[in-house]
Amino acid sequence: MNEILLGIDPREQSIPALVWAAAEAERRGLALRLVVVVPPAHDRVRYDALAHQSALRRHAESAIDNAEDLVRELHGGLRIATERVNGVPATVLRDLAAHAALVVVGSRRLGRAAEVFSEGSVVVPLAARAECPVVVVRVPEHAVHPPTLVVGVDGSESSRAAVDFAVEETSLREARLRAVWVWPPSVLAHEDVAGGLAERRRLLAESVAGWAQRYPDLAISQQVVRGHPVEQLALASQESLALVVGRRGRGGYSGMRLGSTVHGLLHRAMCPVITVPLPLREGRTGDPAWADRSRSRTTGRPRPDDPLGTGAPRPPRGTVGREDDPGPSVGSPER
Repeated sequence: MNEILLGIDPREQSIPALVWAAAEAERRGLALRLVVVVPPAHDRVRYDALAHQSALRRHAESAIDNAEDLVRELHGGLRIATERVNGVPATVLRDLAAHAALVVVGSRRLGRAAEVFSEGSVVVPLAARAECPVVVVRVPEHAVHPPTLVVGVDGSESSRAAVDFAVEETSLREARLRAVWVWPPSVLAHEDVAGGLAERRRLLAESVAGWAQRYPDLAISQQVVRGHPVEQLALASQESLALVVGRRGRGGYSGMRLGSTVHGLLHRAMCPVITVPLPLREGRTGDPAWADRSRSRTTGRPRPDDPLGTGAPRPPRGTVGREDDPGPSVGSPER
């Protein structure tokens, strides 16, 4: 877990995502791994597929070279590793995310149906299934004074994980944390508004209790608001460096179980959105194979040997790209 993973789209590089990931790696003192995934061409005849794959590989090499150059220009002392992998982007990045502290991706602003069902979709499947927090940088991080992060709270286990992450991130940035509990309107005609508000304020206070002792310099404000969660948190995102939300469940490939609130925020939030999964249960952590897993670039451009010091190479799902590898042919399995 000594690196931040940045997924690079060979067709449309997200500069805001790259800038965010590089700054976060420097803040945390971690290495930055730049990964570009070349997808298979299942919908083409073999001749067209080979030509298409060759073009995609050229775009991938150009994209990752440009990304590395920009990162080195912005953060000269940052440890960087790069690689190109053949496979389904969401699947490859999900596998690599198991060994990262964070995974960062941009957004191609696909429609909701395309983000859920398209093979080229990355954001929704990755945010729904990655084992580490996923940062979706749809718009650049904007200046906020005073610097503030927002975390969505609802008393669930997933929101407690979000609060844990948000506190750490806020402390790293020496910022303020705003904990927001959104209370949807009720259909009941005679609702005890005063009692419901008092109860939610109590639950919100319990959700952030204890952090003042561990981080005495951290300022945490608490707010209960009425309205639709997506609308209210999207509104709060306008005055936030990042919006942190919990993720319920692990979902299927389609990301259907990502949750309507998180899914909506990926489209409407006006700052980077960080989705935080539930912590892995005891017995699923500490896998010694993780420490030995290494993924290295395969092009001829000179690089330091194993810059992350992660040991012997072990490719993730998908084939590590090579100059003489035409990529998966039509009808061939990815794995």
